[in-house]
Amino acid sequence: MPIRMLKPETAERLLNMLAGITGIRRMMVQGPGLPKVVPYGPARGSPNPHSDRKAIHIADAEVALRVQVGMVILEVEDASVIEEIRSLCDDFFVEFPYLLQEGKFMKTAPTLVDYAKYGPDADTSLVGLTDPRIGESPVIIRTEQ
Repeated sequence: MPIRMLKPETAERLLNMLAGITGIRRMMVQGPGLPKVVPYGPARGSPNPHSDRKAIHIADAEVALRVQVGMVILEVEDASVIEEIRSLCDDFFVEFPYLLQEGKFMKTAPTLVDYAKYGPDADTSLVGLTDPRIGESPVIIRTEQ
């Protein structure tokens, strides 16, 4: 995770570089939300113009940013990929620092709620990648690996 929020252009460059690494199974971005309308307060319901809410292109997919990119969570196939990711990040983050942590940061198996919501034949590769309150599916990017 970078030590600051990324602008859409910077996030797009980073995510495209990460998408090219063989061995990354799933990728998720997290950060503060960028709602289209003000959700609370005296301006509730009025448009919320924000310059960071735009579409970016990752591989061959267009992704609408609904959050400011503050953290990128990756699920890798094995630990050998981590050094390649670290090398890429060392070259990418030269103007400000980043933090690379190893651990389990996303669900890997369906829970009872997932079973109730998606049924027994749910795609396990999508578990934990989306907020069920949004009602939208995650963007699937298939790369040639």
